[in-house]
Amino acid sequence: MAKVAILGFGREGQSLFKFLNNPDVVVLDKKTDRNYLANLSSFDVVYRSPGVPYNLSEIQTAIKNGVKFSSATKLFFERALPVLRRGSGKIIGVTGTKGKGTTSTLIAQILKNSHQKVLLAGNIGISPLEILPKLDKNSLVVLELSSFQLQDLENSPQVAVITEIFPDHLDVHKNVKEYLDAKANICRYQKKSDPVFYFAGNRPAAKIVAQGSGKMIAVSAPDNLTKNHLLAAAVARHLSCSEKIIQSTLKNFNGLKHRLERLGAVKGIEFYNDSASTNPQTTAKAVSSFEKSLVLIAGGKDKNLDYAPLAKAIKASRSVLQVLLFGENKNKIFEAIAGAGVPVRLCRDLEAAVAEAVQKRPEIVLFSPGAASFDMFKDYADRGERFKNIVRSLSI
Repeated sequence: MAKVAILGFGREGQSLFKFLNNPDVVVLDKKTDRNYLANLSSFDVVYRSPGVPYNLSEIQTAIKNGVKFSSATKLFFERALPVLRRGSGKIIGVTGTKGKGTTSTLIAQILKNSHQKVLLAGNIGISPLEILPKLDKNSLVVLELSSFQLQDLENSPQVAVITEIFPDHLDVHKNVKEYLDAKANICRYQKKSDPVFYFAGNRPAAKIVAQGSGKMIAVSAPDNLTKNHLLAAAVARHLSCSEKIIQSTLKNFNGLKHRLERLGAVKGIEFYNDSASTNPQTTAKAVSSFEKSLVLIAGGKDKNLDYAPLAKAIKASRSVLQVLLFGENKNKIFEAIAGAGVPVRLCRDLEAAVAEAVQKRPEIVLFSPGAASFDMFKDYADRGERFKNIVRSLSI
């Protein structure tokens, strides 16, 4: 009998344990065992959770020793594709550095409004294994896929969608090339007739697309907040959705939580929660989207990224009155943006940053961290909810 282990026991690890339904499966997690990587070569099959880096030396050694590594995403593709090929069903995979959650949700909503059988899962917060029981041969599955889920994937979705790409997760990936190579698995194994949608002006996305053999469909879009809407619309049109339903869905879409989420006005100041921004490029774009005077709150856990794009955006903006930094990498960001021409102050924590922002009396307080959340919070959603609670307390 094969010895099976689950490596990492977060959301996907727990869904795997439930799906495998085998009491003999061993769970390996750093929260319960500091030496959880020590004996990987003693197993026949190891299911890796996306939070465990694929390039760890212990994993690579185990692979050389003949251990088979899989994941919830790989297992889903292996089980789902044979079913979908019997009918008109498809997997629509969406990846990118910025906008993949919004684009995935929009595509799924348009398809749902078009009375298609739609299942949404992946990095959006639902393990793909959870939707397998609902799958039939005509299902349209929209999967949001991160670089960590894609890195060892050996199948590509029949429809690939790539949002904006720029360097990210360099605290885990060895370099930008490894990051882009991981993303490229979304189209690497496509057939020539399989479409891959991407933004025409995004060079990293073009490099990714070039690694596959699918039908390249470049979408031209202005550099603004609606470009992911245009990408979702292009995919929906390809899937035969009517223009009327596409336009209606886009018009009524309120956006996702923690993504430039407007919280309303308190004491005459508008507050925006952009906690999902874990990258300097996404924060730079958020800053550039406002014309009213604003105070930016940023900082968090470092991912070995360059903050020059954020400095450039702040310098070019006429709106930024002040930048308030907190978190593990606040000093790094301070050094990067010190010459941008606006006052920059270091704060003890998020609460202190909000209190100081309010004293400046801007028209807008923008919370767009541009860094990961794990220095102080469980995840970006936990961080965003903390910001919301702080803002609510201001009105009391």
